[in-house]
Amino acid sequence: MRLYSLSVLYKGDPKVHLLKAAYDVSTFSFFQRSSVQEFMTFTSQLIAERSALGSRASVKEQEYLCHVYVRSDGLAGVVIADNEYPQRVCFTLLDKVLDEFSRQVSRMDWPSGSPDTISYSALDGYLSKYQVQTP
Repeated sequence: MRLYSLSVLYKGDPKVHLLKAAYDVSTFSFFQRSSVQEFMTFTSQLIAERSALGSRASVKEQEYLCHVYVRSDGLAGVVIADNEYPQRVCFTLLDKVLDEFSRQVSRMDWPSGSPDTISYSALDGYLSKYQVQTP
């Protein structure tokens, strides 16, 4: 059971843009890592774009399960995990991350923010904390 990506996005007009993301691509070969990360960023944006405000969904994409939560204020979170990772845990993580993000990052920064301008460093910690260690 693995988590590969945790992203916070803003679903504004006209499209969705990435505010902050964390990736764990350590299980992929060195040469695959950048393209896998690009795929995860693109997929996260696409799923958030196609989801309605105030909705939660789980979407299968290739061998991954993508869990998306779009709040009614336009803040969205996407977790990309393998098929075995519990769905309930993913949505608990998304709730926690989006609540914390909205408290720490001013709402005025969401429409124009980008991973370079948003200062929120907890995603990497959450990604490794929620990683299930297999013996």
